[in-house]
Amino acid sequence: MQYIKNFREIGIHDGPSVGGKNSSLGQMISTLSDAGIRVPHGFAITAQAYWYYITYNKLKEPIAQLLHTITDVHNVPLVRKTGAAIRVLIAQGRMPDDLVHEIITAYQALSQQYGRQECDVAVRSSATAEDLPGASFAGQHETFLNVRGAAQLIQKCKESMASLFTDRAIVYRHEKGFDHFRIALSVGVQKMVRSDKGISGVAFSLDTETGFKDVVIINALYGLGELLVQGRVVPDEYVVHKPTFKAGYAAIIKKYLGNKDERLVYGHAAMQRTVVQTVPETMQHRWCLSDEQILEIARMTCTIEDAYTALYGRWTPMDMEWAFDGVEHRMYCVQARPETVHATHTNTSKRFYRIADRTTEQLDQLTLVTGQSIGSSVATGPARVIATLDAADQVQEGDVLVTYMTDPDWTPVLKRIAGLVTESGGRTCHAAIVARELGIPALVGAATATKLIKDKQPITVDCSRGARGYVYAGHIPIEQQTVPVRDLVRPPSPKIMANSADPDNAFALGVLPIDGVGLARMEFIISNQIQVHPMAFVHPTKITDDAMRRAIAHRTRGYATGKKFFIETLARGIGMIAAGLYPRPVIVRFSDFKSSEYSNLMGGNYFEPRELNPMLGLRGASRYTHPLYHDAFALECAAVTHARTIFGLTNIILMIPFVRTVDEARAVIALLKEHGLERGKDGLKVYMMVELPANVFLLPDFAPLFDGFSIGSNDLTQLILGVDRDSTLLTSTLDERNKAVIAAIKLAIDHAHTCNKVIGICGQAPSDYPDFADMLIRMGIDSLSLSPDAIIPLLMKLSDDAVVTD
Repeated sequence: MQYIKNFREIGIHDGPSVGGKNSSLGQMISTLSDAGIRVPHGFAITAQAYWYYITYNKLKEPIAQLLHTITDVHNVPLVRKTGAAIRVLIAQGRMPDDLVHEIITAYQALSQQYGRQECDVAVRSSATAEDLPGASFAGQHETFLNVRGAAQLIQKCKESMASLFTDRAIVYRHEKGFDHFRIALSVGVQKMVRSDKGISGVAFSLDTETGFKDVVIINALYGLGELLVQGRVVPDEYVVHKPTFKAGYAAIIKKYLGNKDERLVYGHAAMQRTVVQTVPETMQHRWCLSDEQILEIARMTCTIEDAYTALYGRWTPMDMEWAFDGVEHRMYCVQARPETVHATHTNTSKRFYRIADRTTEQLDQLTLVTGQSIGSSVATGPARVIATLDAADQVQEGDVLVTYMTDPDWTPVLKRIAGLVTESGGRTCHAAIVARELGIPALVGAATATKLIKDKQPITVDCSRGARGYVYAGHIPIEQQTVPVRDLVRPPSPKIMANSADPDNAFALGVLPIDGVGLARMEFIISNQIQVHPMAFVHPTKITDDAMRRAIAHRTRGYATGKKFFIETLARGIGMIAAGLYPRPVIVRFSDFKSSEYSNLMGGNYFEPRELNPMLGLRGASRYTHPLYHDAFALECAAVTHARTIFGLTNIILMIPFVRTVDEARAVIALLKEHGLERGKDGLKVYMMVELPANVFLLPDFAPLFDGFSIGSNDLTQLILGVDRDSTLLTSTLDERNKAVIAAIKLAIDHAHTCNKVIGICGQAPSDYPDFADMLIRMGIDSLSLSPDAIIPLLMKLSDDAVVTD
């Protein structure tokens, strides 16, 4: 055949003839089938067929004349009018008889291959300039699903060719400097996977926000995948840690339950190829994918990434579309292309953004809506709240666009905005893809945004705080700093580590040249991601308030039991942090809530005592062995065991806080062993916080029980000076630079080194006071663990000192 190539006949180097999408499908079928990658068969109608069709219908000159009328690609109404006219010209042309014959013959052969009289196929566009470095054509052209019969196939092939001139494609080529007549469109015809009766989604072999290499990100929804692309559905999200997964572990380190309230399925009428259905509520509240299916998708993604990396001779992260056939009960890859946003970045420098002069508490008071963050920057501007693209002319340069959802047709509008907020969508919808490529901060899935944000209201979009993004009322000052990360050089000691409370920020933390995490606070994961008192899962019948029971049931949907929810959610929070820094050490501190803080969790008032001074009450080590909490501590231990043994994250080090006596330390060590966390077994290390004067004086007595120590300067200061650190009346007195506190820290360091134990600090002082960090370095401290925003300034200073020394 002159104009048809079977997928089996083509490979990655056939891009000029069949486009990036089709050549990739052929490459996988021919080289990865033996590796277990199932790709539906099909054929490509070549770029030469496109030019034949355009020439046969004498369309080049009329198209050129219409394109010449576009004097400003940012004039949305003009581009829409012109694009529609070009598409009508192409779609209404006549397909040459010989080309029709070739297409139908290939279609009949495909139908016969699958044992069908008229095979159901997807008709996909594949531009000859797709997936070039620095230019992602994702979503620029059209896909047609559930196409059946020769007549319908021919028509959809013409409409696919016409989609080379969608409004968004016209603007995109102009912006990228591509000649409209040097790019052709190949049409891919591929057997449909019956994911309308199953599940579909996308997978990336890197974190799409930070470019972190060591994870597979999977989005999933019921039915055909177009609703995910369109952003109509918030999908489930799963994250798999590649290094430990490849070592044989079931390393699913994150699960996020989306709404999945709609699904796209096959229609029944000839003109209704697909229809949208409401998903039953019971299905909405459970995971799309089983753990086995998640790991199968991760295996496919890693296999494809490894193959393309070998093919190109450089790291090539992949963007894969997958589908689970609900009839065959088999998983397929239906598309795969190199990811083009992060793959070409050299990461020689990193830009950091932060909100200036506002505390977290102040920002919480200003928060209008939250959503999933795209990018890591911050932007301010007047809100422009519009419902449809018809009102796009209202959007001015520097506005923050607030709408229900955008699709790639909005690209000319997105070019001139400072930020984007959409009520629907997930991280892989086209709004997110375009925002990411344009480098603008965006919030997707920010429910009720168009209602809570007023048109022309000054707002600030903040994507700098991790996976959760925020919209604040008002224009808030922004600080930004560009750091030459690769140029940071420093002496080998002390180790520079980070304090971490947010699992979703771990991948951004992991790209920094630090030695690990010196303090991962378990209580923050419990309060932010679990939100329920662990004893409510141990004794659920003690919760008598019906509204509270319903709220807890809502939090635990998707899990068989409350205990399973607690263990797996906590394990994944810990796992995200440990994976982000792997194989560098991550010191995880068991929960250090006070009873007043535990009471604020759902169901907490049923299990917590009322203490007059919670700061000095049932907390830390004494809580773990106490009858009021020891069953909950068992759940904490089970979560750590899950992260180490199921995820394979053996870089986790445990730390015990607020240990009052040596006997208390022995009791906790024995309890850890009872729960399967034996110090020394499988390389497990256990550290102790030094935060009471007794810890300093008796450190040699504690030393045989632990592998290392970490100074908690906040509590140590309040107990040496007799100041409640929660008291606003004595703020000026609570100062870690007090001579008594410094003397205690010096004594603790000396004791630790005499006992041949490592000792660091994870309190706030070295983050707040650079001279305090200098003093600790002179004392010979082994590590400094700082808040993330204090790390870069210290690294830059140490780097300068190292260069001067050299």
